[in-house]
Amino acid sequence: MKKLAEIITTEDVETIFETIHAMVALVESDGRLVSWNSAFECCKKIFPSAGNLHDLFAQKDRSILHAKLTNGMPGHWAVEFPLDGTGPAKYCDCVFIPIHNGSILFIAERMESDIALQEMVERLNRQVKLFQIESEFTKKIARNKQIEMEAVMVQASEVAHVDPLTFLINRRSIVKELQDEVLRAERYHSMLSISIVDVDNFKAVNDTHGHPIGDEVLRQVAYQLRESIRHPDIVGRYGGEEFLIILPNSDSKAAAEQATRLCRQIRETIVHVKEHEVNVTLSIGVAQFRAGMDTWDTLLSRADNAMYEAKVNGRDGWAAAK
Repeated sequence: MKKLAEIITTEDVETIFETIHAMVALVESDGRLVSWNSAFECCKKIFPSAGNLHDLFAQKDRSILHAKLTNGMPGHWAVEFPLDGTGPAKYCDCVFIPIHNGSILFIAERMESDIALQEMVERLNRQVKLFQIESEFTKKIARNKQIEMEAVMVQASEVAHVDPLTFLINRRSIVKELQDEVLRAERYHSMLSISIVDVDNFKAVNDTHGHPIGDEVLRQVAYQLRESIRHPDIVGRYGGEEFLIILPNSDSKAAAEQATRLCRQIRETIVHVKEHEVNVTLSIGVAQFRAGMDTWDTLLSRADNAMYEAKVNGRDGWAAAK
């Protein structure tokens, strides 16, 4: 690597920055944008008036960004970042590299695979362990390290609960949410309904177009579900091409109305992936919690049976549990 660095010229670096997929930007120590490559330009077009790196980050992530810029905190961190303005933000692996003239190089690379996210989790966990055993020399250093350690631990926890393909919460997390909601409904005698959502004929999509196209279909469906449910509701990837929606304080009628709307919305959506256009539909099973009769797993079973009834009835629709 040292020999490679010695032979690369300034012109070579410019060419490299313009051809790599990673977003690269030169910023001042306060985050002011100075220059960037073509990959970063796609993000900049979404926020044309943005003159500072802070303007491109969600409010919840700006404190971490400020801490790293102000205190020169090293290391990678994961953050949701807008890439093209047409879909949900994507998780990116970000890093700051100080330059001798006081400027800072910001690099962000998109993470899409299970392997990339797993590596990020492992790297974050290693950072946590290092912070836990590292000696603290001054109060200021201790305070800065504590701030970054807490941020890293929060990120590690978030990544561990996120499905790496759809960026919805994963099966373990959505089942835990369901268990909590069932306990709450039992205790306070409140209403609760759930919907199991299945993408129709998904195997045919994979067989016809290939698994990468199938993955993009799942990502787009997940995005539509997340953006279309009301705020108190929770959606997660239950497994394969199935999703679980939890509707607190809702009866089966409200869940059925939501199911009708989701079926229509997905039916009218064309998923564009490169030269492919893919149409998909949904089959949804709706079930309302019966206090004193249901547990969380029997509620799931009833919704699952209803979903299969919807498929038997011709797909592209919903059915309510008996």
